[in-house]
Amino acid sequence: MSITVQKLSKEYQTQKAVDAIDFSIQPGEIVGFLGPNGAGKSTTMKMLTGFIPPSSGMATVCNFDIQKDTEQVKKNIGYLPEHNPLYVDMYVKEYLAFVAGVYQVKEVAKRVQEMIALTGLDKEQGKLIRQLSKGYRQRVGLAAAMIHDPKVLILDEPTTGLDPNQIVEIRNVIKQIGKDKTVLLSSHIMQEVQAICSRVIIIHQGKLVLDSPIEDLKKRAGDGFVYLIELETEIANEAWKEIGGVKKVEQQGALQWRISADKDIRNVILQKTVQMNWGLKGLQEEKQSLEAIFQQLTQAKN
Repeated sequence: MSITVQKLSKEYQTQKAVDAIDFSIQPGEIVGFLGPNGAGKSTTMKMLTGFIPPSSGMATVCNFDIQKDTEQVKKNIGYLPEHNPLYVDMYVKEYLAFVAGVYQVKEVAKRVQEMIALTGLDKEQGKLIRQLSKGYRQRVGLAAAMIHDPKVLILDEPTTGLDPNQIVEIRNVIKQIGKDKTVLLSSHIMQEVQAICSRVIIIHQGKLVLDSPIEDLKKRAGDGFVYLIELETEIANEAWKEIGGVKKVEQQGALQWRISADKDIRNVILQKTVQMNWGLKGLQEEKQSLEAIFQQLTQAKN
C-alpha cells in the first residue's frame, strides 16, 4: 500500500479534529479527499506528511511509519499545502534548484528542467515568482513537491482561488502526474474530483463517512441507477416494472420515462424494447451529482 491509515486520531483539548479514521490507498490511485470546512482533511494530511503528530492510531506511507520513520516518509511524499508557501523573491528556476538541493537530488539541473517541462513552466522559468499569476505559482508548488521524485503526492486544495482556465490547466497537470504516482487530493470542487479521481473518501466532523469508487456513489446515495428513456410507442408504466431491478417509474411525457433501478439494467432495457417492438428513440443514464451525494452524507451527521 502507498498509504495505510488505522484508527488515526488528532485531539485538541476537548475537540477531536480527526476521530479514529481508517483507509488505505493503492499505488497509482488518484483519490479525492472531501469534507466540509473543519472536517479534519488538512489535519489528516498534515499528520501523514509528518508536520503534526497524531494523538493516537497509526499510519504508514510506502510502508514507513509516520512517527517512527519520519525522514523516510518525507522522502517518499510530495506535499502541496493549501496556502502554497513560496520564496517569491527567487526566480522559478532558482527556487526549484534550491528545493532540489534541500532534498539532495542528484543531477539538479536535469531534474529542474524535467519538472519545468512537466508543469508547463518553460516560458516562466526566468521570472521572479512574485511576477507569476496564481495559476503559475501553483505549478511551481507542484514542481517543487515532485522535485525529489516521491512515490506519493498529497495535494491540499491545489486549485483554490484559481479561475476556470487555471483550474483546467492544473487539473491536466495532476492527471499527467497521476499516471505513475499515488495522489491524495483535497478539493471543494466536485466537478474537479469527478474529472480527476477514481475514488472518493469523505470525512465529516472528524469521522470517515464514505470510501467508495466514483462509479459506486450512485448506489451509496440511495437512488441507484437512473435512466431517461424515450420511445416511439406509448406504454403503461406497469410494463417497466416487469423488468427485474426496477424500483421506480416516473412518466415525464407521453413517450418519456425516468426509471430508477438498483443495478445497471441498460442491456435489459434494450432487449425488452426490441422484443416488445416499442421503438426505442433514446436511452440515457442520468448521472447523480457528487455534490448531491456529498450534501446527503455530511448534512445527515449534523
